[in-house]
Amino acid sequence: MANVALTMENLKARGFSVSHFADKASCAAYLLSEIGNKTVGIGGSITIDELGIFPTLKERPEGEAFWHWENYADTSIQDFANAAPVYLMSANGVSESGLIHNIDGRGNRVANMCYGHEKVYIVIGINKVAPSDEMALWRARNVAGVKNARRLQYQTPCMPGEELKCFDCDSPNRICRVFVSLTHKPSSIEDVEVVIVDEALGY
Repeated sequence: MANVALTMENLKARGFSVSHFADKASCAAYLLSEIGNKTVGIGGSITIDELGIFPTLKERPEGEAFWHWENYADTSIQDFANAAPVYLMSANGVSESGLIHNIDGRGNRVANMCYGHEKVYIVIGINKVAPSDEMALWRARNVAGVKNARRLQYQTPCMPGEELKCFDCDSPNRICRVFVSLTHKPSSIEDVEVVIVDEALGY
């Protein structure tokens, strides 16, 4: 099991802000308070969905919230999310050494953690923290990638059965197309905050 205190220390050394919560309820309250009336874009994320904060963000009297999961048919939502000053997302794996790993199909989610926002929140459950960089990458490919392919019912080699295994396939339905690792806070973003929750969240 990964050492969360050491992970937080190493993330801070790499330029990230870090916050830590015992449960998703306190995490959700914190994020809503911090975001306030700012406009926020959201990347595709089971973790963010499990926090249950999107309806509250949408109902604010000021500030807008853009999430393409609300309406896949409206392609403009993604453009508005990309332009929002605040971006909310998760990661597929974070190593104890402080490296943040994400896999994407279209690339929009990983692009947003690198550029274009004033503030980015990367929310992760304790299940996504791994003792080593190798294990964090393994988790991203063999757990997050496979579970997302199954959620979307994509016909890929990893989809059938119960085993969690990436086959590094060439399927046209492959969703593991873009791998991005943050070794340090991107210089173009004023603040990237990693929010760690002591509960299992997302894939």
